[in-house]
Amino acid sequence: MKKPLIVGVTGGSGAGKTHIIRGIRKLFSEEELCIISMDHYYKPRDEQPLDSSGVKNFDLPESIDRDQLLQDLRKLMQGEVVLKSEYTYNNPLVSPKQLEFKTAPVLIVEGLFVQYFEEVNELLDLSIFVEAKDHLKLGRRIRRDKIERGYDLEDVLYRYEHHAMPVYEKYIAPLKHSADLIIPNNGNLERVLTVLEPYLRAKG
Repeated sequence: MKKPLIVGVTGGSGAGKTHIIRGIRKLFSEEELCIISMDHYYKPRDEQPLDSSGVKNFDLPESIDRDQLLQDLRKLMQGEVVLKSEYTYNNPLVSPKQLEFKTAPVLIVEGLFVQYFEEVNELLDLSIFVEAKDHLKLGRRIRRDKIERGYDLEDVLYRYEHHAMPVYEKYIAPLKHSADLIIPNNGNLERVLTVLEPYLRAKG
């Protein structure tokens, strides 16, 4: 079996990584493209680190089960099927789905720490860093966390100020210029997809 093209997509919280991934997903069939998100590799809530105020911090590297992520990526590279339970952030309005990932010519792994986790970064054939203006990132996070994760506005703002931004500045932003491609995601998704689609088809 031919080794898949492995693409890493990273960037700060609210930069629009998932939005770009969804756009790419529409352009490729399930047989052509597999997408695996780091969001499904959060450790259980009772294992999440606490900040100085006792609030669970989901934005730290240690909040992710990096060993399981690496194991599953290697399985996909070898042509194996990966089964994973959807992570719902303990949102009572969402019933977790059983997710199935199958290997494909192009394998995209997306998440905050794709570049930061050295063992994952070493697997990448192409690393993409998505960035956006701060006010756009905050607005996107507010909408996402309120709708998908059931957080109220005060909670979202607290986590953004005390968790997301410090982690971005410490762990994620310093790696931006090590990426192969930096994408400003301030509203021009069509242009981004126009560039990415032919590259992925040619290399995959």
